Amino acid sequence: MSQATVVVVGAGASGLSAAAALKQVDIEATVLEQDERLGGTWARRYERLLLHTVRGLSGLAHYPIPRRYPRYLSREEYASYLVEYAAHFRLHIETGCEVSKIRMESKRPVTWSAATSRGDWHCRVIVVTTGQYRIPITPQWPGAETYRGALVHSAHYTAGSPYAGKRVLVVGMGNSGAEIATDLVEQGASYVALSVRTPPPIVPRDPLGISVQRVGMLLNLLPASFADRLGRLTSRIVLGDLARYGLPRAEWMPYSARRIPVIDVGFVRVLKRSSVKIRPAVARLAPEGAVFADGMRESFDAIIAATGFRTGLNELVETSGVLDAASEPLGPSGEPTARPGLFFLGYIHSLRGHLFESKLAARRLAKNVFSYLQQET
Repeated sequence: MSQATVVVVGAGASGLSAAAALKQVDIEATVLEQDERLGGTWARRYERLLLHTVRGLSGLAHYPIPRRYPRYLSREEYASYLVEYAAHFRLHIETGCEVSKIRMESKRPVTWSAATSRGDWHCRVIVVTTGQYRIPITPQWPGAETYRGALVHSAHYTAGSPYAGKRVLVVGMGNSGAEIATDLVEQGASYVALSVRTPPPIVPRDPLGISVQRVGMLLNLLPASFADRLGRLTSRIVLGDLARYGLPRAEWMPYSARRIPVIDVGFVRVLKRSSVKIRPAVARLAPEGAVFADGMRESFDAIIAATGFRTGLNELVETSGVLDAASEPLGPSGEPTARPGLFFLGYIHSLRGHLFESKLAARRLAKNVFSYLQQET
């Protein structure tokens, strides 16, 4: 049995930011990380990945990303920054320590426990930062068991080179799906189709030379309907009418729906070249490929499901009254929950940028944890 005043579960960007912010108010936290090394999650993402948010707005609490890094960091560069960040604050991190269950051990005094692969940790405060993208979701398509090709989730996609010369279907047009489809084209796939169930809005990454993140921050100050109209007009001017290339008009808009749009980093270029074919939702799979909702049938050597993730918090956190129906925290990141001593960080849907919001939330968290511990002393 190990003990700490505060345990942070997860040493990703949010977890490290939480631990550093806590250290600024003289609270030493122990961070439990399932990977054997820091930045492992970032290092495993697909090779083409770049941050969609600019360096100046993507740093963690109290230690910005150094200016020697480029405007948009690659996955390797961001992983290196996380290692540098942890070393700068001399954070106490236990790697190779996966947490399987979090529960309240006692109410008076309040004590929490985190069951891990290396024994239990007990603490007065526990901060959960395991992320929104923890468990891949793969649809249970009828006929999937008969499909003879390779069926993988986007979480396991690293590069397009293994698919060179092959016919590939990408299912799901979020940012990952659009980028994977682009990567497949650039890496020599013979045929790439993208299945789109609900057409999303697409925005340029740097409209008129300004980062879309900074534009989004400004538009966020306006009424949602007006911001959506301005955003649609800007995208139309910069990207053109994508319906001409088979992509239906967006069925939702970012500011009214409070959802992240697809940020274009090459997809529109390959779409306009007809290098990616747009298809409707997948109805079922067949031995040779997929059958779409409109009845069209095509053969594919591989299918990549860019169909999202779930938090898995309902399986990890053994307490009631803190999660919604989607297994996400009920309250804002960094704020107290219905259970004393339990906090969440990094579960944010924001048009200002996830990393930017996590930094602000980490600062709030530190103040709230400090106040909580003072009251409980």
